Amino acid sequence: MTGEMNILPLPPTTPATSRPLVVSGELLKLLTPMEGLISVGQTAKAEVLSLKQTDQTFQLLLKVTLDSGRQTTVQATSTQPLPQGTSLAITQPSASNLAITVQQAIASNVATLTRIDTAQLPVGTLLQGKVVTAQVMPQVPGQPTVYRSMVSLLNTALSGSTLSIDSPTPLRIGTLLSALVQDTQTLKFVPLSSRQEQLAVTQQLVSQQSRQGSLDGLIKVLQNLPPSDQTSSDLRAAVDKLLAGLPDIQQLSTPKGLAQALANSGLFLEAKLLVGQNPTLTPDMKGDLLKLIAQLTPSLPANTNLNAIIAANTLAQALPSFVRSALGMLGQVSAKPLPTSFPLPERLLQSQDGENDLEHLLRLAAAAVSRLQSHQLSSLEQTGVTDDGRLLNTWQLEIPMRNLQDIVPLQVKFQREEAPEKEQPQERRDEREPKQQLWRVELAFDMEPLGPLQIQAQLIKGSLSSQLWAERPYTASLIESNLAGLRERLLASGLNVGDLDCHLGTPPQGPQTLLEQRWVDETA
Repeated sequence: MTGEMNILPLPPTTPATSRPLVVSGELLKLLTPMEGLISVGQTAKAEVLSLKQTDQTFQLLLKVTLDSGRQTTVQATSTQPLPQGTSLAITQPSASNLAITVQQAIASNVATLTRIDTAQLPVGTLLQGKVVTAQVMPQVPGQPTVYRSMVSLLNTALSGSTLSIDSPTPLRIGTLLSALVQDTQTLKFVPLSSRQEQLAVTQQLVSQQSRQGSLDGLIKVLQNLPPSDQTSSDLRAAVDKLLAGLPDIQQLSTPKGLAQALANSGLFLEAKLLVGQNPTLTPDMKGDLLKLIAQLTPSLPANTNLNAIIAANTLAQALPSFVRSALGMLGQVSAKPLPTSFPLPERLLQSQDGENDLEHLLRLAAAAVSRLQSHQLSSLEQTGVTDDGRLLNTWQLEIPMRNLQDIVPLQVKFQREEAPEKEQPQERRDEREPKQQLWRVELAFDMEPLGPLQIQAQLIKGSLSSQLWAERPYTASLIESNLAGLRERLLASGLNVGDLDCHLGTPPQGPQTLLEQRWVDETA
């Protein structure tokens, strides 16, 4: 969608950062009547915690602070959209209603913006936001229809603020928007096909990473699952199938075994479903986890701990819509952005008080699915076109591998980078050379007695460079003493070997830590 949208006009005397809005006499209808919430003749303070549009009304979650200092939250409906963060002064004329005596948006960072301060956000700044409300304004004879919306900003220094805009086209609630600042009162839509998907992926990451749990924690519990009357034969079969699909180091040491482990890691489950493959015919870590959860849910007692139910609902919210449909699960997604990290940190969930074995197992399984989806979303977030026109594809995944009696999570990230195509004369286009591809591989694992290890390698035109990091001095020394032998084996396999070094510690964080490789050899 392209075009211009106008920010609502602002009186000259009003500050540029906010629009204090005063409304008196507005009635808020409580969803649940509460007798005596506010004493007769008394006034309470309230803050809007959330805003949701339902048809032509708006549903609010209010935090009410009484004169005594006691706080409570209530749900109410309003005929006007009151932005999140708005401060209210309210009374209670009846058990079912609250009355606004004064409404004042007192904080600039949460106030409804009605103009852009171009000193803070210069012309050309890209704003990203989510549509919170949408209304059709009364039509003026002879004038086009105007649609008024509130947009919650997701980036820049104004992140968390609400922007009120008028648009000639309706904006669907929940839509993610990108727009360029044109002047203090005008924004211009940016086509959203790829940018919208990227923003949605980034938003998803925070919810996934906040509830994810390490795969080895779940697998250790499954290996030691005690026999119980609660454990059905179908549940046992699901557990046995999941454990049987775990590869060992020997399997991962062969090209065929490694390819099979990557295909079955869960990264490609949705792709298999989209092309019509039956995930029950081949092992798949994510598919096996979902089958385990399907067997766990009916086995739980009627008085199941609330946390287990939350874990199951969390899983339903996390699944993409077409997978939820395929598995008969429902849910909605809501999240905030979070930077990508590799490797994902270890996170173990402890059993909670009053929680039985199956409830804990359900929480672990749901957390394991969220961890796999954190890798999937990180892959999508890091896939696209770079600033200088190169096409970057990323595949990030995690494989639990057997090492004798231990389960070692192996985190892997592949990146393929292609140089931008150069314009060539028509007569030479049929003779163009194959695109140059730069491959990067990152590995992270913790294996006894070596301890935590991270490896970064890159390959371009048959030339390989690599850096290794070990957190234990003994391991770093051991690797350093064997680098010459590794170099000889790589040369024997037909590769040209560049830098090959080992360091004590962990890789420095940030985009500048990637192994540098120029597309043009300046010494040629």
